[in-house]
Amino acid sequence: MLSHRRFLSFGCGAAIGTLGGLIGLGGAEFRLPLLIGLFGFGALEAVILNKAMSLVVVAAALPLRAYSVPFSAVFERWDIILTLLSGSLAGAWFGAGWATRLKSKTLYRVISGLLVAIAILLLFGHEANTQVIHINAVALAFVGALAGVVIGVVASLMGVAGGELLIPTIVLLFGANIKLAGSLSLAVSLPTMITGFSRYSRDQSFSVIRQQSKFIIIMAMGSLVGAFLGGQLLGLLPTHYLLPVLAGILVISSFKVWRHA
Repeated sequence: MLSHRRFLSFGCGAAIGTLGGLIGLGGAEFRLPLLIGLFGFGALEAVILNKAMSLVVVAAALPLRAYSVPFSAVFERWDIILTLLSGSLAGAWFGAGWATRLKSKTLYRVISGLLVAIAILLLFGHEANTQVIHINAVALAFVGALAGVVIGVVASLMGVAGGELLIPTIVLLFGANIKLAGSLSLAVSLPTMITGFSRYSRDQSFSVIRQQSKFIIIMAMGSLVGAFLGGQLLGLLPTHYLLPVLAGILVISSFKVWRHA
């Protein structure tokens, strides 16, 4: 039974990583409903576990992208990183604290609503013809920080890296190309996630990390393998067909999570 659970966790991690890799994301938004529905974790425990695995995936992804987007190119745009972090760190801390205080029923419904929101973003925001929003430097700093707050809150509430929000924000507000935006989003995500994770560590539910350490490692390894496979397959499947399918999966998952409430 134990070996079956380990095989299942690795397989699910690989499938999720592949899905995320196909559209250039980490896939944590697909992992969260499985942690709740398939593996039977409570809402807060699932978010914390998702956060732990997302940390592993993001920490591995940033150096792996260095061959195509050098660190020098990423840190040349330190202004983007600092602007978004000025809001996302606070948002991550607040979002994690909020999640620990919410009733389980309410957290399930918040997660359900966010899954639908991400599904809509996948459908209408992922391949939109993006044009840079031209605003002055002061307004850009304010809007960027505000966007960072929202992204930090969402990332903490779902245990995700937030790339589905960060990448379009970086492209629209700062005019970065999509390839550079992917690496910049990871550079913002890592400290943002660490901040949310440290806030969760103050809650008694954080003990699930110690109790499920082997589960975390196995599923995270599966996610890394899947992310590599998805990256290799990137572009082979037409995105305009793939995105509606993935959005549909999120909507169905949202319904199931809502029913847990």
